[in-house]
Amino acid sequence: MPLYPLYALFFADHGMSGAQISALFAIWSVTGLVAEVPSGALSDRFSRRRVLAAGGVLQAAAYALWLLAPGFPGFAAGFVLWGVGTALFSGTVEALVYETLSAAGAADRYAGVRGLVTAAEHGAQVPSAAAATVLVATGGYALVGWVSVGTCLAAAALTCAFPDPPRAGPPDGEADGPGEDLSYWQTLRAGLAEAVGSRAVRGALVAAALVGGVGALEEYFPLIVGQQPAVPLVAVPGLLVLVALAGAAGAALGGRAARLRGGGLAALLFLAGAALLAADHAGAVGLVALGVHFALQQCVQVVTDTRVQERLSGRARATVTSVSALGMEVAALAVVTTWAFGGTHAVAVGLLALAPVLWWLLRNRS
Repeated sequence: MPLYPLYALFFADHGMSGAQISALFAIWSVTGLVAEVPSGALSDRFSRRRVLAAGGVLQAAAYALWLLAPGFPGFAAGFVLWGVGTALFSGTVEALVYETLSAAGAADRYAGVRGLVTAAEHGAQVPSAAAATVLVATGGYALVGWVSVGTCLAAAALTCAFPDPPRAGPPDGEADGPGEDLSYWQTLRAGLAEAVGSRAVRGALVAAALVGGVGALEEYFPLIVGQQPAVPLVAVPGLLVLVALAGAAGAALGGRAARLRGGGLAALLFLAGAALLAADHAGAVGLVALGVHFALQQCVQVVTDTRVQERLSGRARATVTSVSALGMEVAALAVVTTWAFGGTHAVAVGLLALAPVLWWLLRNRS
């Protein structure tokens, strides 16, 4: 999405102060938190591909609104639309991929597919940054924005070609027919019941939320890299691309790491924390350590996400996955707060402490 690297600058160039931009981000976050679980129930109640398409249309509408009404009210309304659209994606994508693979008798390939998708997300930062550079030089923010609108609509159209695979068993025995026979509130209640009713499911959900929340540290990578004494400002973007590619490599290895049990995953997470401690060192050692940390964290995140899908059995799969995503947002806020008070070192110590907790959460596999 070529608009991603530039939208904060777009706001600033249209008169938004730092406080106003922070308020916009807060509106975005709160909208996502409120809509996360209810949107998962929509995905379980109706066609998953249609929910994905609706999310793409809402995201396109958000960008169009920014371009047509550039000001705080328009930006805020756009973030509400984008927040709802993001919530519609969350949980729906994972459920659709898992159910499609399961219908083809290939559910055991979910971790590998999920890892490759995550790797592609990181790798896409390179062409999107290049596209943003060319587009903004050619037609300014307007061209970047409208190309991004078109990209969202094209993605929405593409999702309409996806099949709707058969759902798993009825959620908690509330109905024996297809998921569409359940009311929205029955679907929501069934998903929440599955999320809290099984110790194995609860453990996987909390593990995925905690590990995914650590990913919020990525927002601080520019500061961590830029504070290196030997790194000039002009070199920061290129070094960040290398860190992103390290994360992509780690995510791509998630399929192989999926065979690890809780102890093995805890060991990988402990190494990620140790690498983050080393990232405080100056020079090449610190930069390499940051890349190693991100690779290991992304690898463990892919596997914990997979554990969630493996332990679910009802048709409210997207609702339950959205519960994990909601927990991830809460954990991300904890990471941001920790970094604000103690910096990278404090987050690294927290990650070291999280490793045995991860083992404890995943110990029950039934």
